[in-house]
Parts: sequence; C-alpha cells; structure tokens
Amino acid sequence: MTQGYSHIVIGAGAIGSAAAYWLTQAGAERVLVLEQFELGHALGSSGDHSRIIRRAYHRDDYTKLTAAMFAAWAHVEERSGLKIYTQTGGIDLAVAESPGAAEIDEYRRAMDAAGIRYDELTIDDIRGQYPQWNVSDDTIGIHQADAGILDIRRSVSAHVSLARAAGVEFRSGVVVTGVRIDADGVTVSTSEGSFDGGQLVVAAGSWLGDLMPDLGLSFALTLSQEQVGYFSSQNLSDFTPDRFPIWIHHSDEVHYGFPVYGEAAVKLARDMRGHFISPSERSFVPDDDEPEVLRAFLRAHLPGADGPLLMSKTCVYDMPADRDFVLDTVPGHPHVAVFNGAGHAGKFASLVGRILADLLTVGRTEHDISSFSLTRPAIVDPDFVPLFRLGTGDETVSAV
Repeated sequence: MTQGYSHIVIGAGAIGSAAAYWLTQAGAERVLVLEQFELGHALGSSGDHSRIIRRAYHRDDYTKLTAAMFAAWAHVEERSGLKIYTQTGGIDLAVAESPGAAEIDEYRRAMDAAGIRYDELTIDDIRGQYPQWNVSDDTIGIHQADAGILDIRRSVSAHVSLARAAGVEFRSGVVVTGVRIDADGVTVSTSEGSFDGGQLVVAAGSWLGDLMPDLGLSFALTLSQEQVGYFSSQNLSDFTPDRFPIWIHHSDEVHYGFPVYGEAAVKLARDMRGHFISPSERSFVPDDDEPEVLRAFLRAHLPGADGPLLMSKTCVYDMPADRDFVLDTVPGHPHVAVFNGAGHAGKFASLVGRILADLLTVGRTEHDISSFSLTRPAIVDPDFVPLFRLGTGDETVSAV
C-alpha cells in the first residue's frame, strides 16, 4: 500500500487532467492520477481534434460560467504555449416558429441574463454571410462571435504536461477496482495495489457507474453511443475557419459541425442520436449507417461539403436523467468530489478542473454550481423522467 498522497484523481481525460493541474495551482503537493488506459488515449470523451466552445447555451447556469471558462483556457494556453482555442464565431439556425426556434429563444434569454452579446441573423444575413448554407426562406438564426473550436486533445496534453512539471504523479494502465471512503481519507484499490489519499476526485466519465456503489451513489447514468463523420469534398477551401463558423442546426434532430480543422475534411454529427447502450456494449467500431444519415444532411443543407467519407469516430455520452452536469462533493464526504459531464462538458474542462480543486482545497467555489448538485431531483428521485434534449423537455436529442 502506498501512503501519503494528499489527493488522488481517478481518470486522466479532459477533466481529470485539468483537476490535477489546478490542484497544483491551489497548493497541493502530493497528487496521484490513476488512468486505466494510456495517457492521451481516445477511448473516452477526450479524443479527436475538436469540440465546440461557445457562450450560447439554453440556461444561464451555463452561460454565466463562460467568462471564467475562457479565462481558464487563456491561462492554460499562456502556461503551455499551445493554441487550444480557435475563434471562428458560431451560428445557431432553425426554422421560424419551430421547436428549434424556441431553443434559440432560450439561448437568447440565457445570454441576455448573462450580458453576453450576440447578433440576430435574418435569411438575407444567413445567405449573404454564409453562402455555404442551403436553407429555406423561413430560416432564422443568431451569431455569437466568441464561439469556436476547442482542441480537446491538446487540452489534455497541456494539462498533463503542466501537472507533471508541477510534480503530479501519473500512473497509466491502472484499473481502479474499488474505493473505500473513511472519515479522514480514502483508499483506492487498483490492478496494481491500493493507494491512500486524503482527498479524491472522481472523473471517470462513462465508467463512473462502476464506482457508484463505493461512493454511496445510485443515480441512473444513461449511455448513448455517438458518432461523428469527417467528409472530404472538392470545396474544402470554402470551409476553412476564417470562412466558416462552428454551427448548430436545430430541427427535429440537432446537427452540429465544424470548419476544416485537424483533418482535411468537414466534421459533423447528430447530437444525442439516442443509440443507448449498456457499459458492456461500448464499441469503438463506427456504425456503417450513420455516415449516410450525415451525408443526407450535407446534401440538403451544405452541398459544397458533400463528398467521400474520410473517417468516422465514436464516443459515449454518459448522462444523468436531466442531462446536466454533476459537479459536487459526495454528501457527508466533503473530501470526495465527483464530476459527470453529461456529454457536453469538453468546453468547460479546465474551469471544471479548477472548481473541483477549489472544492477540495478551500471547501467552496466562487461559481454558482447549485444546479449541478448531487441532491437535485434528477439525481435523488428514481421516478424523474429523462430529459435528454436540453431546454425543450424532449428526450430525443440534446445540445452539444
């Protein structure tokens, strides 16, 4: 048994690596990070090149965090020398007076409450500024200038490198098999023995369910196998970040996408496609049918991006019943902090790591995270009806 760690972090993905780094900034000196795969792997929620980063959200619980979110990334970029955030601007599109337009209304309300500037887009604006789009005459939208691309893989590299330079010990290929919580510390059992620590961060992603019994938690964690596609075309120069923003198209299904970044292709996906799985059914082999679903969207709305499939990639959304974050300490155990990102946390990873570090080192955070508590109805009420489309009460899809 290894003694003497002040903090143990389970998981070295986007959240766990961020927590490890920010713990060092808060003064922690003996931090251990346990990762079941190799560092920088793409088997969880932190693989691939890009994630959308944005201020436009359906509730001010999220929008009010975005100023600190951007500040955290600026800090990490400055310290690491890596460019992690690429500003492209972002647009949200929907047909007027549709459920999708109602979602955009919620974005407006949340940004208004947080004092975030955005611009309205008429159909003439959309066609004039973004000629890549083929949309109906009754399409409306908004543009928010700060949106862009978060390079999620670089973010993990930056946090891991900075944390290791500050003395954090990372152990990869170590599978956590159990956790014992005592009044003044924790013991984490693994495939390589047991480790004692004073405080614990659990950032295990879709593997959180395996640890819930030991943590005294029992809420439903729904897994959905998601898939993105990268499509080549003869018009890639029309879709570079300086010409084409990140986007979300709100309709019966929510599609989202990126300009050319990381690969010579345009990336897009359906958000929350609802391919529900059990933990044992997790697969990293892409479905053959999904590219055709995505290609149909391109042909209808972004015909210049329609071309051969370059590659598909999979990930898993792990979601509480309300599709909101879990960001809290375990009731009765203030030395154990847990995070679950509900399939839309990448953009907040560094800030979340800082909040987790604050919860354990000073016992509080300056940010209002009450909506993400472990005592809210979606966590404690077994009869809570799942709401996987954020902002509408429709369980079929949700925001990215």
